[in-house]
Amino acid sequence: MKAGRIKKRRTRWIAAALMLVFVMVTGTLVSLEVPYGSFTGTTYVSFERGTGTIAMARALQQSGVIRYAWQFWLARALNPAAKLVAGEYRFDRPASVFDVFGRIKHGDIYFVEVSIPEGSNIFDIARLAQASGIMTAQDFMAAAQDPASIRDLDPEAPTLEGYLFPATYRLSHSTTPAEFCKMMTTQFRRHWKKLLEDQPAGDPPPAGPHEAVTIASMVEKETSLAAERPLIAGVFSNRLRLKMKLECDPTTIYAALIDSRFRGKIHRSDLKSSNPYNTYRSPGLPPGPIANPGIETLAAALHPAQTEYLYFVAKPSGGGHQFSKTLAEHDKAVREYRNGTQAHKTPAKAGKKA
Repeated sequence: MKAGRIKKRRTRWIAAALMLVFVMVTGTLVSLEVPYGSFTGTTYVSFERGTGTIAMARALQQSGVIRYAWQFWLARALNPAAKLVAGEYRFDRPASVFDVFGRIKHGDIYFVEVSIPEGSNIFDIARLAQASGIMTAQDFMAAAQDPASIRDLDPEAPTLEGYLFPATYRLSHSTTPAEFCKMMTTQFRRHWKKLLEDQPAGDPPPAGPHEAVTIASMVEKETSLAAERPLIAGVFSNRLRLKMKLECDPTTIYAALIDSRFRGKIHRSDLKSSNPYNTYRSPGLPPGPIANPGIETLAAALHPAQTEYLYFVAKPSGGGHQFSKTLAEHDKAVREYRNGTQAHKTPAKAGKKA
């Protein structure tokens, strides 16, 4: 009798223990389905390559994305074959542990796309970078002013201007200005290498990066027409060969931007500026590029058209430029432009008067 009572008691204890385990396991699994979030607003959690489950769980707990680190470990144990993707993740509302784990498993990485148009300068890119919410314009400008990362390519580069290749880039909340600049200069290197590899056999060696990129940046600011790019590059090359001042309006504007005095159009004081970027006063090329050219414009600078043109001015009807070989022809074209547009107060386009 006594043995029977002991057996029954043991059976009840085992049943109770099993029930307790069942309740605990069920509660634990249910906890992985319950949305949680102790952060306010939006929080970002970044995982570098090689970050393990324990470190991920700890970071998620510390950021208030999950309640307990062990919950993430359990989700991992239930998905042993899952590959967790490094990167930055954005959380703006409560989510269950399974939801959080699923996002990391599927690589739902947070990024902002920033598109850099061809012909943008560092001032333009700084504004775009700040508008993305990733970094301030001031911090980007500080990074872009340091040419150390492209010194091997262009020892004369005063800044990264010209080497920040125009394209669309994906930035995370943790992307630094230096990293953003590195993305753009890496793209430049890739395209520049391709241009050199595509150089036709037997052609003369192309201009070095400093000269080619500087000319390309001026061409990019002068025209958006693909057919005109080699012609304008040819005008600049001819003027350089003859030691004529380039008299390129966009360089004068760039000088004014550097001096923080650009007022929306060119004034006489701008044309008289002693800033070395002002090619109305300074001979030869400016110290460096004035914008960031695209691949087609770089190709045009490497292979300028072989002509006798020394001047160009916008056509009064729009849609391109009138090219001239002599100053007399150019002066006539300038009069036609002014008569056609009534732009008497606006200096003519680049490569004007010798």
